[in-house]
Amino acid sequence: MFFKRLVKNDGVKRLQSKVNINSLQNKKDNNQKITMLTAYDYQFAKLIDEAEIDVILVGDSLGMVVLGYDTTLEVTLDDMIYHTQAVARGRENALLVADLPFMTYKTGNIAQTVKNAGQLIKTAKAEAVKLEGGREIVDEIAAVIRAGIPVMGHLGLTPQSVHQFGGFKVQGQTDAAAEKLIADALALEEAGVFALVLECISRDLAAKVTNQLSIPVIGIGAGRSCDGQVLVVHDMLGINNQFVPKFVREYDNLGEKVKKAIKTYKQDVEQGEFPTAGESFS
Repeated sequence: MFFKRLVKNDGVKRLQSKVNINSLQNKKDNNQKITMLTAYDYQFAKLIDEAEIDVILVGDSLGMVVLGYDTTLEVTLDDMIYHTQAVARGRENALLVADLPFMTYKTGNIAQTVKNAGQLIKTAKAEAVKLEGGREIVDEIAAVIRAGIPVMGHLGLTPQSVHQFGGFKVQGQTDAAAEKLIADALALEEAGVFALVLECISRDLAAKVTNQLSIPVIGIGAGRSCDGQVLVVHDMLGINNQFVPKFVREYDNLGEKVKKAIKTYKQDVEQGEFPTAGESFS
């Protein structure tokens, strides 16, 4: 069931559907691609939502993109709640998914996992949570779903396991690793996840997983055969001026444009050209 909202686009009034987990499944069933981007604050959430992206992910990537950490491991549940609340205020139609951060699950305490997931739904206003891992977390996933919380899975390069992987590397490159990933994907589907993110695996392996699963598969560095794609918004806009992964397409170079604008402002202030009389009060 879709909820319709009256929205304006370039002055034209029309009805726009509120995206939910059923919307994504319908897109998969009808061979329509799913779009997903990250957001960590109100303004980006608003812009992404107005561009009619299907899913907004408040990823724990905020640790590296917004907070300046070297990995995602330092991100806390409080960090995720704070940023998800900001994003929730900025979007209306996109499905809002939030990451459960490192050490808020996989600790052997399933009841605590459910409680932490519930915080992101009840307090932060997310509509679903994302967990990294395969068969080792199916019991936790099932418990979270039984509590009425939709879960998105995540396999391949799972950043919370970066030290276990020995760095940010392409995954599933051996036959054994590929077979394990497929088995994990099938187990997650059986556990009840509504969608699956595949990160940094070969396009052939991603195609196999996508074809075998009945749920939507969203890729990042996993080729075009997936049911949809996700990118970090700062990467695709050229705001991140550090390492940019091979799979990122930069649709603009806002980082340089922002830097140029700031330098021009600095020059205008130093030369007494800002503010003008028209920019001042009499």
